[in-house]
Amino acid sequence: MALALVFPGQGAQTIGMGRDLADAYPEAKGVFDEVDAALGEDLSRTIWEGDQETLTLTANAQPALMATSLAALRALEAEGFDIDRIEFVAGHSLGEYSALAAAGALSIPDAARLLRLRGQAMQEAVPVGEGAMAALLGLDFAQADAVAKKAAGDQVCQAANDNDPSQVVVSGHRAAVERAVELAKEAGAKRAVMLPVSAPFHCALMQPAADRMAEAIADVRIGRPRVPVVTNVTAAPQSDPEEIKRLLVQQVTGAVRWRESVAAMAAAGVTEIWEVGAGKALSGMVKRIDRSIALRAVGTSSDVKAALGKGE
Repeated sequence: MALALVFPGQGAQTIGMGRDLADAYPEAKGVFDEVDAALGEDLSRTIWEGDQETLTLTANAQPALMATSLAALRALEAEGFDIDRIEFVAGHSLGEYSALAAAGALSIPDAARLLRLRGQAMQEAVPVGEGAMAALLGLDFAQADAVAKKAAGDQVCQAANDNDPSQVVVSGHRAAVERAVELAKEAGAKRAVMLPVSAPFHCALMQPAADRMAEAIADVRIGRPRVPVVTNVTAAPQSDPEEIKRLLVQQVTGAVRWRESVAAMAAAGVTEIWEVGAGKALSGMVKRIDRSIALRAVGTSSDVKAALGKGE
């Protein structure tokens, strides 16, 4: 078995995520404590007892999802799992920070602070209402990219997330994205829907956020990961710390090449992928990319025991 771990991005957040991990494993509780201390606030309470709207705020959701993923990993490790046995780590958008922390390249407190800033910077980069994102279902990447370019005109509209062979997300100015929705339907998309997001992520409109992240990341220590990290920007494994820093900045405005990332891991011999953290969205994408890959979601204490063959 050649195993990779993947870490979810925004949209997977739910109230209560990670709580049973924290209750069952002191090591998992320690992750949430580290994140709370790094941010100087009780984010754990927001995650476990808050309301969904507050948790979904980009500046909260990003560090919260990272905390939940790393709590699940610490629980796995408490049960004897060794991350050095895996081939790759990868994460979808903010999940790349979780992947870097999992691989020991980035500390949990630094990941939390960077993700809080990333969330704030992305939210503030474009005035509310000016940007939008839409999911185009049933078009491949080349078709969706052509639709985005045609819709752009003198505005921004880019293919932002290449999630799987039948799902591409476009991002940019609201009017241009709305045009893309109509053009996608004309091009034969099964569905084309506007997404309930607060900003147009992963497109050129995020350049102000990228500039802020460049300044912040320059001052953060990133070490060499214990296992290679497949990055969103290149869809290829990377272990050089300076290159990882550059790619994290580029990721803010660049497309998430998830379909290619999974295909690259499969081509390198990966036969099993565990989605570590909240939800199962990435597992669904992986299934549509390569049905031969065995999948497991690890987000609860029972998932942890099942993954390691311990049962209840």
